[in-house]
Amino acid sequence: MLGGQKELSPEDLAHEEELKKQLRERCARFRRLLSSNKNALEIMSEVEEALAGSHPFGMSYVRGAGTRAATAVYQMVRELNALSDNQYEDLQAAFNDISGRITGVLERKSLVTDGPLLLPLPDIRLGDMPQVGGKMANLGEVSANVGLAVPDGFAVTVNAYHAFMEYNGLRDEISRRIQSADMESMDDLFSLSAALQQCILNAPLPPQLEQAIEAAVAGMVERCGSELRLALRSSAVGEDALGVTFAGQYRSELNVLPEEACEVWKEIVASKYAVTAMSYRFQRGIPDEAAPMSVGVLSMVQALAGGVAYSRDPVASRQGRGQVTLNAVPGLPQAVVDGAVTPDVFAFSRQNPPELLEKHIAHKAFRLDCAPEALQGVVRSDLEGEAAVRPSLTDAQARELAQVALALEEFYNEPQDVEWALEPYEGNTRIVVLQSRPLFESVSDQAAEPPAAVAGDDLPGDLPVLAQGGMAVSSGVAVGPVFVARKDADMLSFPRGGILVIERAQPRWATLLSRAAGLISETGGMAGHLASVAREYKLPALFSLKNAGRLLENAGEVTLLADRGTVLAGSHPELIPAGTTPPNLMAGSPVYQRLKELAALMTPLHLLDPDSPDFSPANCTSLHDITRFCHEKAVGLMFDSEAALSRNMGKQLKVGVKLQYWVIDMDDGFKRSISGPLVELGDIACKPMLALWNGMVAVPWAGPPATSASGFMSVVFESTMNRELESTAPTAMADKNFFIIASRYMILQARYGYHFCTVECLAGENEHENFVSFQFKGGAADVSRRILRARMLADLLETHGFRVDIKNDSMFAVAEAYNAEETLRRTRLIGYLLIHSRQVDMIMKDTVRAAALKEKLAGDMAALMAKPLQFS
Repeated sequence: MLGGQKELSPEDLAHEEELKKQLRERCARFRRLLSSNKNALEIMSEVEEALAGSHPFGMSYVRGAGTRAATAVYQMVRELNALSDNQYEDLQAAFNDISGRITGVLERKSLVTDGPLLLPLPDIRLGDMPQVGGKMANLGEVSANVGLAVPDGFAVTVNAYHAFMEYNGLRDEISRRIQSADMESMDDLFSLSAALQQCILNAPLPPQLEQAIEAAVAGMVERCGSELRLALRSSAVGEDALGVTFAGQYRSELNVLPEEACEVWKEIVASKYAVTAMSYRFQRGIPDEAAPMSVGVLSMVQALAGGVAYSRDPVASRQGRGQVTLNAVPGLPQAVVDGAVTPDVFAFSRQNPPELLEKHIAHKAFRLDCAPEALQGVVRSDLEGEAAVRPSLTDAQARELAQVALALEEFYNEPQDVEWALEPYEGNTRIVVLQSRPLFESVSDQAAEPPAAVAGDDLPGDLPVLAQGGMAVSSGVAVGPVFVARKDADMLSFPRGGILVIERAQPRWATLLSRAAGLISETGGMAGHLASVAREYKLPALFSLKNAGRLLENAGEVTLLADRGTVLAGSHPELIPAGTTPPNLMAGSPVYQRLKELAALMTPLHLLDPDSPDFSPANCTSLHDITRFCHEKAVGLMFDSEAALSRNMGKQLKVGVKLQYWVIDMDDGFKRSISGPLVELGDIACKPMLALWNGMVAVPWAGPPATSASGFMSVVFESTMNRELESTAPTAMADKNFFIIASRYMILQARYGYHFCTVECLAGENEHENFVSFQFKGGAADVSRRILRARMLADLLETHGFRVDIKNDSMFAVAEAYNAEETLRRTRLIGYLLIHSRQVDMIMKDTVRAAALKEKLAGDMAALMAKPLQFS
């Protein structure tokens, strides 16, 4: 005899051991199901956050999320059927249908592979954009229907690009390398870029494509003469669409010898994998396959002057919104778009004919021109004295250019960004349109409603000014640490949230803009490619601020007021308008849309009522539905079913509390063999259970909070005040509290009134495996109060290192990778909250009482964390 109880016979012991073995197997399956359920819900939550947030993601993330979620849910289906002896075989069919549709979303391709290798410019229209990209499609349309001069030439189409990739087996290799790279790591990007560009440059052209390009160039030589030089310009599909400009992200080569056209075409294609281009596509949610490269092969314009014309001022905060704004430099327009030279700026009214309103003639340090005679490329000539400040255009030429911009706006019925050149023509000059695209305007919400502190004409006198001047090319206010970058290697150490300061507004710095809070350049104007990308990103930017690098070196935290041309010392976040949020650059992009389609198959929950006849596999239309079904049925099989092993193994915990708890020893959870129906707390060897219990009894519960009249009327009387909820009688509510334990492991499935919870803990020697998790749902109050209660619990747990996910009134919290002591301390906190969060949902609309309760709970939890663990 032991403790007055009859010892078990060998047969009984053998039977009990066999039941324990079966229980361990069932518990292992149940744990795997719960783990898969947690993983699936976490992935769904990640997907929802990705769609709502501003952090970029690529197709590798979309594929990974879909695959990981489907795998986790498949494991749940498998474990549920193993627990139920295949009672839910039809659930597999529902899963197969959903996973098949997920696969269709992930594997869908949209390649254009039919069509000609080349298209002559006179034959190109806007409808050809999928084959020739926006740049060449618009140029063909302007040539045919607006009556403006454009260069002679042709487009090497997207079909030619695909033929080149297929001929050399590059498509799969490039895709593999991109998917395996960390696109947010500058080190990875530089290595990947170099490797991919080299692959393309070393690959031969398909003979048919090489012959087609050579024949088309020969035709241009016949039409234009033997002195013909070429400009090869990228025209990737997706440029200028959905607010995505690709400004300066791809390469153009100017003044190319006709015989070099094929090799230079490869260089343009290779530029698709430049660091700036790959980073830009990733930030804007454009997968590699969605941006195939077309190249325009055009006759080179011998520019007397060039630049960019805006049919409206692109910076919304300025008063000149109704103006036509021209940016001009002597020589080739490349100096404007590359941000190398501060241009002359002309402002015209929008009337017919346009009236010159103002002009600012800049000091232009140099000009770019075509290299002479048999050379190719461009040459730089320094400008000094009167030549540096001479206007690039006469007023008459500028007025004609303003009329061109307005004509293009009228044709396209939207503001235009026009790249142009002025060339000699029949003893005079003419304007040649090199590109026309929709104008991307800076419409920052910061600019729309400036804070009162800076709403007037003057800044408060006590604000310390570090620098003033320059030109706002993108509206807004930014706060962050100054980072002066002078070389490419500096990109590797640029801090997220920094104010980037550069000498020249060159397109390569666009790689950093998604991580920057603001941008300052010593040169450049609003027409540069980098300025366009800054406006696209709604990034406050100030250009042509002289000596910015010297003035701001080692300045630390600063505040950039772009529209005022001012940099303040120190951090002044109060100058940023309330409600300012970073733009979601992914929204509407191909990658974003693909994830949105995926989310529709993953996250909606339609199975809400387990007691409804509709709660069945046939009505599972999303992965979330399947997880809900699996979890509900698995809990029933483990704890509610008459056939459950727990009915044979459970021992009622003999403690001085009114709620009933049943304890199932899975392996070494008891200190000794227990033959009777009761087990005492002193016989428990499971440290996680003891830690949880310690928290449950650490602070006496004062009972449910008293409700106000409105709170009282909002809940069911029996749900809040029925004392049977605390009775030892075997009610339906009190009969669902089960511990399954081993020496270092515990899972509790409990129901307190209308609150459902699961607590699981592993606290062993390997801290990388340790965790404590807490799932909490339900309540008798209305949903809004239950949601507030879940958020309060989340705040309390996050303070102590828990990672928390909330969906409506459901909360999942987990603390992982702590040592055993720290894991058990956090398990004790869960025990405390289990008792003291009961029925508090009733008062959550009373903000004063809810705040007081939260403060009280936080204080008790802090005291518990500081108190040593003791196991008797």
